[in-house]
Amino acid sequence: MDLIRQLIDFVLHLDVHLDEIIRNYGAWTYGILFGIVFLETGFVVTPFLPGDSLLFAVGTFAARGSLDLYLAMLLLSVAAVLGDTVNYWIGAWVGPKVFHQESRFLNKEHLRRTHEFYERYGGKTIIIARFVPIIRTFAPFVAGIGTMSYGKFIAYNVIGGIGWVVSITLAGFFFGNIPIVKNNFTFVIFAIIVISILPGIVEYVRHHRRSRATQE
Repeated sequence: MDLIRQLIDFVLHLDVHLDEIIRNYGAWTYGILFGIVFLETGFVVTPFLPGDSLLFAVGTFAARGSLDLYLAMLLLSVAAVLGDTVNYWIGAWVGPKVFHQESRFLNKEHLRRTHEFYERYGGKTIIIARFVPIIRTFAPFVAGIGTMSYGKFIAYNVIGGIGWVVSITLAGFFFGNIPIVKNNFTFVIFAIIVISILPGIVEYVRHHRRSRATQE
């Protein structure tokens, strides 16, 4: 429970914690940010790590001069693309058996929802999912299981990864230091999280309604 509380505190107060990291670790901050983005996109067991909110905070601190905007976007784009690539090959290696075996580390409901998301949007899922927490982490894994060739996957991966990092980081760069945003940063981070998961909630409600209609 303490770990969960610490994670929630870290996410909701990203401005405070990122400021501490920058002051304590200097240039190593880029490596820490790289690792967080890589883990969040690279492994299905770490979808709880901050993604959208972290990129927004990075853009905010870049606007303040605490981080180099272009270096941050370059490194985090590489982390995002590399993370999805690793996730794809893990899916390819594990194979379809994950749908039929119980695992304490793998959320089967998230896997199922991602598979349905994939069937709805096809290859574009790799790009769209970048902006949807949890789905973002599971999409490359599902793709690697066998629904997409690596040649096709890597093209969507690069476009989605760069688009995700650049767009949200620039949003933080241009809007993060506006007084009303800066003074209510925790609320803004919470709003980003809510907006990010909204498509997943809408999709879940639609699926639930379709299931009830079918049963009736």
